[in-house]
Amino acid sequence: VQLQASGGGLVQAGGSLRLSCAASRWTLDYYAIGWFRQAPGKEREWVSCFVSSRDRSTYTADSVKGRFSISRDNAKSTVDLQMNNLKPEDTAVYYCAAADVPRTYQSGSHICLLHRYDYWGRGTLVTVSS
Repeated sequence: VQLQASGGGLVQAGGSLRLSCAASRWTLDYYAIGWFRQAPGKEREWVSCFVSSRDRSTYTADSVKGRFSISRDNAKSTVDLQMNNLKPEDTAVYYCAAADVPRTYQSGSHICLLHRYDYWGRGTLVTVSS
């Protein structure tokens, strides 16, 4: 499973960025794809995740709900994270990752938990200036 995140950069507060996580269609079909971030001096935290293989559910952390959204782009074979109204506290390295979806999976944000994700791409830095 290979993942490649892109789209990071420097943006002013209130601005927008769109991150992309490129993976094979097979990966996108059969794994949960999550976006995580790690700010300097802080632990890695989940931001949003997408389960394409089952119910196509999406989940977004409360800290970014209403500003961030996750979606799949079949044409590009990516899972994208649209980030609007960015704040300085959103500054972090953003990672996308893939997790096996167990056969017993039942819908819920538990699929976004960090420990479930075994396959990680390189991060992309997002810097939000005030």
